[in-house]
Amino acid sequence: MFRVTRLATAILAGALLLTACGGDDATDEPKASGSESTPPQSDLKVGLAYDIGGRGDQSFNDAAAVGLDKAKSELGIEANEAEAAQGEPESAKEERLRLLAQNGFNPVIAVGFAYSAATGKVAKEFPETQFAIIDDAGAVGPNIANLTFAEHEGSFLVGAAAALKSKTANIGFVGGVDVPLIHKFEAGYAAGAKAVKPDIKVQSKYLTQPPDFSGFGDPAKGKTAAEGMFQGGADVVYQAAGGSGGGVFQAAKAANAMAIGVDSDQAKTAAEGVRDVIITSMLKKVDVAVFDFIKSVTEDAFKAGEVVYDLKKDGVGYSTTGGKVDDIKAQLEDYKAKIVSGEITVPDK
Repeated sequence: MFRVTRLATAILAGALLLTACGGDDATDEPKASGSESTPPQSDLKVGLAYDIGGRGDQSFNDAAAVGLDKAKSELGIEANEAEAAQGEPESAKEERLRLLAQNGFNPVIAVGFAYSAATGKVAKEFPETQFAIIDDAGAVGPNIANLTFAEHEGSFLVGAAAALKSKTANIGFVGGVDVPLIHKFEAGYAAGAKAVKPDIKVQSKYLTQPPDFSGFGDPAKGKTAAEGMFQGGADVVYQAAGGSGGGVFQAAKAANAMAIGVDSDQAKTAAEGVRDVIITSMLKKVDVAVFDFIKSVTEDAFKAGEVVYDLKKDGVGYSTTGGKVDDIKAQLEDYKAKIVSGEITVPDK
């Protein structure tokens, strides 16, 4: 997989390589060939800072990349991408956002709640730059848009799917890092499963505790956690663990069990050898949020504050790739309708 420039100690030394993406030369004009139309051009220069794993994590960051790529293709924007490193200090996140803003990128998008403090601080330093942060409502300011999701609602649906598919009435949840955001995934998943089978057993394991965020990028830890659950009788495991999810899929494959992906349709994006174990994925449409935000800036319609992408806005959902939930889709759609109507209120913790 293509990986963007990794920023670690170089940032602390004051050096930042901002690599223009979407072409060999960011200054080249798009070329039209045959009957293809030239995409619209914008003078917008978008800076996007990924969380750990960056483009190529087959999950959360890749979903953001899809939205950015769509904006490049359909809106004609220029973009630069930068990536967080394992174990980096908070100052590195600040410097990454700061240098994007200093180099004229506006807006600047921070992918993930780990950028909360950095976004709040740097946005004050650059009041004319428009910022967006995904998965965080804590960084507030007149130039900050907070793009959040009702992960618990989407997780309810895949929890119901897990319970409907489980033959052992024993399922598992692997969270990357033990933080409130990931608690939303677990809470919704357990609620959905128990709506189907009130007595179902839900095993749960978090890979790391903050400030250690490596749980989002350690497949070996994910594999070990899932192996323990399968050995404990689970036959379906849902992971909300970013790049660590690949290890969960490996464990499911070895155990001849089932797994549930997260954020993107991982039956399409996970390693080819494990895709067949993924019965569904909780779709968190980060790509939609990123594209919508960039489009709003191109239209001079930036709005500060929180926007929540929920089931009503089609901001979360579940995938059907592979047909493994086709037999229960009617039941899942019934639960979805009840959540949208308010008949079912999904807990978020």
